[in-house]
Amino acid sequence: MPERPEWLKVHVPTPAAAERMRVVRQVLAQHRLRTICQGALCPNAVECWSAGTATFMILGDICTRGCRFCAVKTGSPEGALDRGEPARVGAAVRDLKLQHVVLTSVDRDDLPDGGAAAFVETVLEIKRASPGSVVELLLPDFSGDPRWLLRVMACEADILGHNLETVARLTPALRDRRASYQQSLDVLQFLRTGARGRAIKSGLMLGLGERRSEIREALGDLHEAGTSWVTIGQYLPPTSSSAPLRRYVPPEEFREIEGEAREIGFSWVIAGPLVRSSYHAQVVYGAR
Repeated sequence: MPERPEWLKVHVPTPAAAERMRVVRQVLAQHRLRTICQGALCPNAVECWSAGTATFMILGDICTRGCRFCAVKTGSPEGALDRGEPARVGAAVRDLKLQHVVLTSVDRDDLPDGGAAAFVETVLEIKRASPGSVVELLLPDFSGDPRWLLRVMACEADILGHNLETVARLTPALRDRRASYQQSLDVLQFLRTGARGRAIKSGLMLGLGERRSEIREALGDLHEAGTSWVTIGQYLPPTSSSAPLRRYVPPEEFREIEGEAREIGFSWVIAGPLVRSSYHAQVVYGAR
């Protein structure tokens, strides 16, 4: 792997940020919860937690799929469900006074509804415990089943999202065989039909061997599917057995791609080496 450039190095947190991180970890431990910031080894945990944003990973820490870019464990949870988790997430959001909450999950193909009911219940508990908090959903594809997508769309989440992850050519080699490029676009288009004015959001990773023309094509496909917000960040292999990094994309190229995305017609774009799905989520929602 090439040496990590300076622009990708995360700086030591300030004393105030370090204290905020300590408090967040303490509350998460108290409520027996996990965040994707920890599970996916996100480089922005300090910044997001300090800004009152957190991404909770519900439905356990074992994913039924095996995408080659992800750090989350793969296996079969065998239908296990933590019935008390939604209420604990709501309590943690209240205790941490979070302004913006992102809910995501592992894939749960072992459950009849893919985990849709857990998303709905968790949103309900957050809104009950902290009515002023904005709730963003970063959803799995639920195997493209409209029944479960409709169920989630009916809840009171403020933003609906699903990541395309990578370009069409690389999808079969990088994503689990049950997750196709077209299925993700179909999910986003379906979400758009029932959005009721809510933003539809998606994300791409770069540095996996994609070409600029393929990035433009993916962005065009996302926009055509009804996506209005998009995040574009640098892929960083979470483990030595993950898909290999092909290159580090320099900040100036991210700026160019961000400009291209705006020209395509996205209402909000953020692109950069450290950008992840929930990066600056609270800023864009407040400024919309």
